[in-house]
Amino acid sequence: MTLIKSISGIRGTIGGRAGDTLNPLDIVKFVSAYATFIARKHPGKKLKIVVGRDARISGPMVKNVVCGTLMGIGADVVNIGLATTPTTELAVRMCGADGGIIITASHNPRHWNALKLLNEEGEFLTAADGAEVLDIAEREDFDYADVDGLGSYTDDDSFDERHINEVLNLDLVDVEAIKKRKFRVVVDAINSVGGVILPKLLDRLGVEYKFLNGDATGDFSHNPEPLAVNLTGIMDEVAKGGYDLGIVVDPDVDRLAFIQEDGKMYGEEYTLVTVADYILEHIKGNTVSNLSSTRALRDVTEKHGGKYYASAVGEVNVTTKMKEVGAVIGGEGNGGVIYPDSHYGRDALVGIALFLSSLAQKGLKVSELRKTFPEYFIAKNRIDLTPDTDVDAILVRVKELYGQEKDVQVTDIDGVKLDFPDAWVHLRKSNTEPIIRVYSEANTMEAADALGKKLMQVVYDMQ
Repeated sequence: MTLIKSISGIRGTIGGRAGDTLNPLDIVKFVSAYATFIARKHPGKKLKIVVGRDARISGPMVKNVVCGTLMGIGADVVNIGLATTPTTELAVRMCGADGGIIITASHNPRHWNALKLLNEEGEFLTAADGAEVLDIAEREDFDYADVDGLGSYTDDDSFDERHINEVLNLDLVDVEAIKKRKFRVVVDAINSVGGVILPKLLDRLGVEYKFLNGDATGDFSHNPEPLAVNLTGIMDEVAKGGYDLGIVVDPDVDRLAFIQEDGKMYGEEYTLVTVADYILEHIKGNTVSNLSSTRALRDVTEKHGGKYYASAVGEVNVTTKMKEVGAVIGGEGNGGVIYPDSHYGRDALVGIALFLSSLAQKGLKVSELRKTFPEYFIAKNRIDLTPDTDVDAILVRVKELYGQEKDVQVTDIDGVKLDFPDAWVHLRKSNTEPIIRVYSEANTMEAADALGKKLMQVVYDMQ
């Protein structure tokens, strides 16, 4: 039984007692707080809020509660139905709404669901805005509309097509080159909304496809996180031969991973690296990713004469930094591509179109394209915490231990990251679990894991 409230939204497992899990009472309270927050930003205005959801089994229940609550507060609801996270983000902007709610728990398993909150730009709330929503919810500082002030409800299923049009109209999406390559692909859509929108995109690109887990039932066929251990089905299918690549998305289609034509993982860290390299070949500029993402993006950016910047972990932190430094491309190493020419949100459709454009223009196989980039390996470890662990004190001590070394660059905007000449390690407290995440990168997996384990031992010795 889990309920997690944070500045980015509310997330939890379905079933159990209210207050312990994501249940109707919690949803009503949180949505009421969000709608009240939006209303106070637009005093006297009749609000319009977009609602979209992934295909989770609990989606219809959560959607009904969300929409009813918004109408009760007095907001007009535009329900776009089964929709990707980036589609919902774009829909807010396209229909001039005042905000949006995405009903998805992203890569969490099927018994989870969540509400992600958007502003009038279709972007995630800032930390300050999210904190204000939590405060309103805690104080239950909201009023509902009288009978004449109730909001309306509209269904609008036009946004998949509008999203696809937006992608295909991007200057660097080379539709003709993609069509000429006559790609054959396998897609794993994990039985969520990718199975609804991606066939439409691929048809428009002239790509021949086979779908695995393409029915939007919400009954996920494997762990939703797009990691190799969860993707043996599509890797085996591609390895049979006859395909140019495999495409993998998570349940809400904001993360993207590829499978090489030989059935091996391309590496989710290299989704952003590849797209960035393609963008930077055509447009000079800067890039941004979070501190836990591969150094390969920095290398590629500098190769093209740009400057790389790191942000704290979290999409809103990445987009804030991108705006600050005028980045032409950015994202996260988990397969999240953020392309400002489209919108400030991770978007697998944009990632697919740009990746295929690069592949088509270069005339390479996927495995050959992968070899054009610096080779790094990331090890992901964790330290389980006890209730008595003082994480902040531990991170301060790690910073002190390594801060005096001349060949170590210390960054402390989100936990502590130690950059060595040929490797790095990042320690940060999880926002959702009682653990310290320990990510480390080096030129071999053995070296990366050894570096991570070394820092873990440093932490254990402090306890």
